[in-house]
Amino acid sequence: MRAIWKGAVSFGLVSIGVKLYSATEEKDIRFHQVHREDGGRIRYKRTCQVCGEEVTYDDIAKGYDIGGGEMVILTDEDFADLPLSTSHAIDVLEFVPAEQVDPILYNKAYFLEPEGTATKPYVLLRDALADSERVAIVKVALRQREQLATLRVREGVLLLNTMLWPDEIRKPDFGFLDEDLKVRPPELAMASSLIDSMAGEFEPDAFTDDYRAALQEVIDAKVEGREVVQPEEVEEAPAAAVDLMAALKASVERAKAARGEAPAGGGGEPTPISAARSAQKKAAEKKAAKAPARKTAEKKAAPKKKAAPKKAAEGEKKPAAKKAAPKKAARKTA
Repeated sequence: MRAIWKGAVSFGLVSIGVKLYSATEEKDIRFHQVHREDGGRIRYKRTCQVCGEEVTYDDIAKGYDIGGGEMVILTDEDFADLPLSTSHAIDVLEFVPAEQVDPILYNKAYFLEPEGTATKPYVLLRDALADSERVAIVKVALRQREQLATLRVREGVLLLNTMLWPDEIRKPDFGFLDEDLKVRPPELAMASSLIDSMAGEFEPDAFTDDYRAALQEVIDAKVEGREVVQPEEVEEAPAAAVDLMAALKASVERAKAARGEAPAGGGGEPTPISAARSAQKKAAEKKAAKAPARKTAEKKAAPKKKAAPKKAAEGEKKPAAKKAAPKKAARKTA
């Protein structure tokens, strides 16, 4: 990793020299804009809207639009007069419980590494901060901007989390907040039961960016010159519309089934899932009941097949007719 900032943590009268490293990195797959015909890179020129000339970075200044088409131009000298441009201090303001910091304020994370002989005071602050079970609220100047941040311990290293200022957090203004919506106690109890049935321990490694993996597969296939065939996703048919309580009950049962848990008590009102299972069970029992009935009918039909030999027994008179044949023969002789 490459240090992006050097300074010191000001902890009371103690100064701890540190280096700042970005603690996170984006894994997004980035693309260049290219000409579809020949793959040539698309370049953008920095041109002045007034004179139309191409401008180099050295001739670019910062402008603040004050409205009415007027612009205030700030140069590097204007920023050089600000105290933050040369300030390399992380000033600890106070220590507060971590739960008091709203996660929406967090912006970007940085690791702090002790520099030179600052290792011992660094470890001292780290251990004291861990024992206090609090986070340090600090101010730091990064990239010509003063930022609010927190210091906490993660895996034996001090972690700086820059934060947004309170006035940078937007206030939600949605119509439903003014509506008088009532949630019935049974619905709330069932929703709580659903939350309990889906409760678990958060393990970040268990989750993956499936879209990025699929996109990387497409890119790899293009490089290797092979065709990418993606199987169609089989979407589950949406369930029939049910009321909120039925949907919650069905969700709880499905969550328990996914965990291999049997429904509690086995009673209560039937849910869409239990009703379907009950119908399948009844159909299976009905089918099983029909099978013995068929076998019994076949057994009863079996004696009818034995009637053929009886007819043969009645036909025993036929030999008597054969005995009469010699008499006829005798008459012919006479």
